[in-house]
Amino acid sequence: MNLTISGHHLEVTPALRNYVTTKLDRITRHFDQVVDVKVLLTVEKQKEKERRQRAECNIHVKGSDMFAESSHEDLYAAVDDLVDKLDRQVVRHKDRLQDHHHPGAKRLM
Repeated sequence: MNLTISGHHLEVTPALRNYVTTKLDRITRHFDQVVDVKVLLTVEKQKEKERRQRAECNIHVKGSDMFAESSHEDLYAAVDDLVDKLDRQVVRHKDRLQDHHHPGAKRLM
């Protein structure tokens, strides 16, 4: 899995990088075919104070691309919300890939 964490108007500290990495481990625990993950952490100067910290993520998995974003006044809370959204998307994608068909009933003769 290729993981890219970048910041816009903020410096990505090792503690923040470690936090994002440990949270994203939850996604790879549910679905191991994650190819590429790009995380963008942003502090927006012009927005209202409640939604200034923003986290976005693009995930490329085998067969699909997924995107989620979250805004909050705390960047760690935004990352938590982002990972929750991505986790739901990944689980739904995994369910779609699984074969849910049951074999037909065998005839007795």
